[in-house]
Amino acid sequence: MRRMKLPRTLRALALDQMTAATDPAQRAPYAADPWSSPGRLFPEAVSPTRTEFQRDRDRIIHSTAFRRLAHKTQVFVPHEGDHYRTRLTHTIEVAQIARALSRALKLDDDLAEALALAHDLGHTPFGHTGEDVLEEAMAGHGGFDHNAQALRIVTRLEHRYANYDGLNLSWDTLEGLVKHNGPLTDAAGAPMGRYLARGVPIAILDYNARQSLDLATFASAEAQSAAVADDIAYNAHDIDDGLRAGLFDLGDLLGVPFVGDLVREIEKAHPHLERTRVVHELGRRLITRFVEDVIAESRLRLAALAPQSVAEVRQADRPVVFLSEAMVEADKAVKAFLYPHMYRHPKVMKVRREAAEVVANIFEAYAADSAKMPDEWALLARAVNGPDADGRRLRIICDYIAGMTDRYAVQEHRRLFGTAPELR
Repeated sequence: MRRMKLPRTLRALALDQMTAATDPAQRAPYAADPWSSPGRLFPEAVSPTRTEFQRDRDRIIHSTAFRRLAHKTQVFVPHEGDHYRTRLTHTIEVAQIARALSRALKLDDDLAEALALAHDLGHTPFGHTGEDVLEEAMAGHGGFDHNAQALRIVTRLEHRYANYDGLNLSWDTLEGLVKHNGPLTDAAGAPMGRYLARGVPIAILDYNARQSLDLATFASAEAQSAAVADDIAYNAHDIDDGLRAGLFDLGDLLGVPFVGDLVREIEKAHPHLERTRVVHELGRRLITRFVEDVIAESRLRLAALAPQSVAEVRQADRPVVFLSEAMVEADKAVKAFLYPHMYRHPKVMKVRREAAEVVANIFEAYAADSAKMPDEWALLARAVNGPDADGRRLRIICDYIAGMTDRYAVQEHRRLFGTAPELR
């Protein structure tokens, strides 16, 4: 794998056009360097106007999978209202927080943004409900994992370029997409973390055999920033959506460590503030406190490690971008509250059961007769033969369903079966 070099004059022109945030002189020595990236699987001429990471960001934004995020559920289905988060609005919020963290830590914020924008590309319709259904349907054939699916999308399933499948993203972006939550294996290759019990998904192992992503190390600090930003955004907007939907009220939050303190702080400063403004103020303060904590804790970790390269960040024995111990406990408290009060609320569970039925029925219909899929996908399924033909055919069906938006899945269920649940 090679990275094609720019002539010196063009490279100088490109550097002149970079913002201060991407100027090498403004980056910390441990930041990912777009000019020193290992490159792309398929070599391309370097752009005279954009860094490698800016190109990755732009390719992700223009992808079909990214556009579909606008109609994929975060927690609620879109029918619940126009102001609840979708995967797209969540992704934009994560990108904003990731850029803020990266700039404060003198990282490459374009890489952090690209990773934030790509982190949910592999999610199914109806959020984790759809993922659970596809995981069960693909049991015995590699299962389903949204992180592995995101890798499949950007390396295989997007068909936008004449010379290759996928988006041909830089190595740094692919590595960060796969490992933003930490190493996947130990030094001997044994699964660890979330993959300890089930093993590393085949899609990741297959790609890693083609282009090593160093699965036993941490990803860059930019990828770690995107991962922390994801958690921060989740906490803030799920509280906001839960309050807006009436699943719980501000009084219920008073007993939640950290969050309750923020509510009381707002009430003391603004004793007669209308509820809507209190809710917005709570979200703003929650994000601010988490972001400030991450910056402070990460600076301490970076000072202790004193890395002089991104390679030293990857070889560290813990993340360099993370929450303090106190805020880790606050994060756990928020999630412990949201699980029963939102994610397992009877209203949400009713919709989840109906959504699961939609995905399961569609999968069964396609598995019984792949000709029920659009011609392009049906042709792919019919062409499968050889070893594990059944498993590979089901994977094609899985890829197609995983790419559906919520509303398309409902429409498809109605087309196949004549009816569809209201999902309310």
